[in-house]
Amino acid sequence: MGKQVSMDKKMNKSKIEKWNSQLRKGILDFIILLFLSKKEYYGYELISKIKDSLELSLSEGTIYPLLNRLNHEKLIVSKWVEMERGIPRKYYSISEEGLDTLALMRKEWLTFSNQIAKLVRRTEK
Repeated sequence: MGKQVSMDKKMNKSKIEKWNSQLRKGILDFIILLFLSKKEYYGYELISKIKDSLELSLSEGTIYPLLNRLNHEKLIVSKWVEMERGIPRKYYSISEEGLDTLALMRKEWLTFSNQIAKLVRRTEK
């Protein structure tokens, strides 16, 4: 019986980790736009900031395709900046359209997260 409980706990932990990963991936666009609304970042710097702020494991393989898509959708803009030493860096900043989209996302997120918080409180009783 003890082995079964241990296996169930491992399966539950795995399910929660997968759910958490999907949840975070689903809001990465929002997170990127939030960061870029404050300042411009080059790719690796943005990844590091997100990781540090959210204690989130991210890879370049996750973020760069999102940055390319957001750039293609005109929500962000990019530019190459020559460095005194080393290779040029690609910097990203939010566009006017991105700011408008971010405002809508922020409103939707606050509404949705408040609704979920209410539901959680109601079901705790």
